[in-house]
Amino acid sequence: MTFHPNLPTKPKELASLIDHALLSPTLREAELEAGCALAAKEGVASVCVRPCSVSRAKKWLEGSGVKVGTVIGFPQGGHHPDIKLAESAKALADGATELDMVINLGWAMDRDFTRLTNEVAKILELAHRNGALLKVILETAKLPSDIKLEICRHVGLISVDFVKTSTGYGDGGATVEDVLLLRNSSPSSVQVKASGGIRTLEQALALLKAGATRLGTGSTTDLMNAARLSWNHLG
Repeated sequence: MTFHPNLPTKPKELASLIDHALLSPTLREAELEAGCALAAKEGVASVCVRPCSVSRAKKWLEGSGVKVGTVIGFPQGGHHPDIKLAESAKALADGATELDMVINLGWAMDRDFTRLTNEVAKILELAHRNGALLKVILETAKLPSDIKLEICRHVGLISVDFVKTSTGYGDGGATVEDVLLLRNSSPSSVQVKASGGIRTLEQALALLKAGATRLGTGSTTDLMNAARLSWNHLG
């Protein structure tokens, strides 16, 4: 898939670009179920849940068209590669069809791109073998621009599905500048997911205009209400 050439002008078009985040470490079961109900009602692209919640989210979203995604090596990225691979396998077995994986940030800072890419490649192969997508989280606020560029180049060569800005639990969230950098440093076949701190329709549209094709946010209700207020007169 390639960059969506048009900005959304209808609420349902915006919804189709949202990954609704349900990742709070204190998220309770009732909140998870309510979040899945919201995702189904709005028709978002996916929910992104904690690994322990994949099977229940899958059950609650059955037949809705909303995909279930989860996080791997979250949020710091320093898990042993074998653990990340096992976590991915379990998530896929539980019904996840999208994996958002945090890279090893220490390896990135050491510019050990071969080691970093080898870890990604194993999870990518597993994901694709199971019909799932892989999104590679850079945690852009922690990395200098030249390293971000090199990561995009290396993971682009192995055809990951997305590069993603942030976990939402780092030093900063998505910025237009980082989305532009990720978009311009990646092959056209690799999509960009903006995530972290996306709370307003204005922010969302700016990130989409910069090249994002998915938005990771827990503020789905606010974005959708703003979109309905702004766009309902357009039909």
